[in-house]
Amino acid sequence: MNENKARSRLDQRRAPIYEALERFRQMRVVPFDVPGHKRGRGNPELTAFLGQQCVGVDVNSMKPLDNLCHPVSVIREAEELAADAFGAAHAFLMVGGTTSSVQSMVLTACKRGDEIILPRNVHRSVLNALVLCGAVPVYVNPEVDKRLGISLGMKREQVAKAIKEHPNAVAVLVNNPTYYGICSDLRAIVKMAHDAGMLCLADEAHGTHFYFGGGLPVSAMAAGADMASVSMHKSGGSLTQSSLLLIGPNVHQGYVRQIINLTQTTSGSYLLMSSLDISRRNLALRGRQVFHQVADIAEYAREEINAVGGYYAFGKELCNGDSVFDFDTTKLSVHTLDIGLAGIEVYDILRDEYDIQIEFGDIGNILAYLSIGDRPQEVERLVSALAEIKRRYRTDGSGLLSQEYIDPVVAASPQEAFYAPKKSLPLRETEGMVCSEFVMCYPPGIPILAPGERITKEILNYIEYAKAKGCSMTGPEDPEILHLNVLA
Repeated sequence: MNENKARSRLDQRRAPIYEALERFRQMRVVPFDVPGHKRGRGNPELTAFLGQQCVGVDVNSMKPLDNLCHPVSVIREAEELAADAFGAAHAFLMVGGTTSSVQSMVLTACKRGDEIILPRNVHRSVLNALVLCGAVPVYVNPEVDKRLGISLGMKREQVAKAIKEHPNAVAVLVNNPTYYGICSDLRAIVKMAHDAGMLCLADEAHGTHFYFGGGLPVSAMAAGADMASVSMHKSGGSLTQSSLLLIGPNVHQGYVRQIINLTQTTSGSYLLMSSLDISRRNLALRGRQVFHQVADIAEYAREEINAVGGYYAFGKELCNGDSVFDFDTTKLSVHTLDIGLAGIEVYDILRDEYDIQIEFGDIGNILAYLSIGDRPQEVERLVSALAEIKRRYRTDGSGLLSQEYIDPVVAASPQEAFYAPKKSLPLRETEGMVCSEFVMCYPPGIPILAPGERITKEILNYIEYAKAKGCSMTGPEDPEILHLNVLA
């Protein structure tokens, strides 16, 4: 579908939820409903902190404001405008984050026992969905860039092989892009999936801007994918926890709504929904220009950081036509090991000594997330700080781990392992056992271990190394990650 034509059908200057809330504000309705703070009067400290404008529209569903579970008026209009702006057959406003969007997408496509083809470097929300529905993952283990230590996209031949070997799989899921900005050949994968009678699902948590940026990788809807989870709050400018679920013309809208309503709140936040509404309007009217500027700023930052020496801010030169089919040039991903520091160490120094908060640091890289709110002067400050960190802290990097991704050995389905009888063992005594919980660094939230995977010495070494370097580890029952739950 031609994106410009798609956006010309409806008036993208409208923001129906925002407009309804403004009308409601002017009516001065007496509240005998929830929330109990009663437009902020009952909680003056909260009102002072957030402001009357904010708490005054933190309201409950009512006829003039529609209902997220079964929208018939202003929320439905907002969803129609979002679908139009993103070139989708339908769009759902999601208030449980893109986690909720991803899980609804997987639960729509899969039921217990179904196989789904996916890369292993997916966000934990995908594997959580498999725990919930009982589907079985068929992993396409991504290639790893040996220098950067990061996982790449899915190769076409790997996807074709997985489809051939698992003809009864119901769907193929693709990251578009990965956290680091790497894209698979989405159009080719969509065609392969459809030719085999499978759905193609896209986790576009980090790809909102693909729908509005010239020169950026193809968006899922433009590539013909059946469903896409889009984190509007990441690069799209809406409030944290607000997201979109987009579907194509061959997915049943009513069934998707039923799936969403299995887990999504019945008390949808109008702060989150109005932020989606206003942000969609902003992107539809100004997104193409804005994201062109973001890409330019990122390219400038790459050049400046690489000129410092020691760091490697990588970009489109990684593209190889297959496992790195395309690259998101707005992503400022920087390899740090050549200055002798792990990414998480640079992350900590930037925050603690330079008051610069980047998105994440891991074993070998950092990611500075650039989007619609960034300005050149902040990028200059980041470049200067990195130059100074190199001068002050550069050291011998021998002995540093580099590989971010370790191929898993799957011994049981995520659901089977998660609910099976289990026991807790000291970390080093779990080698060879089957894990029954998640272990990951967050962000990015890609599991090092997932339920049903065999624990190896390499994985244990990685966990201990990541902990020692200061990575924020999440997932296990034991918050110290001194013990792991394994199948009994």
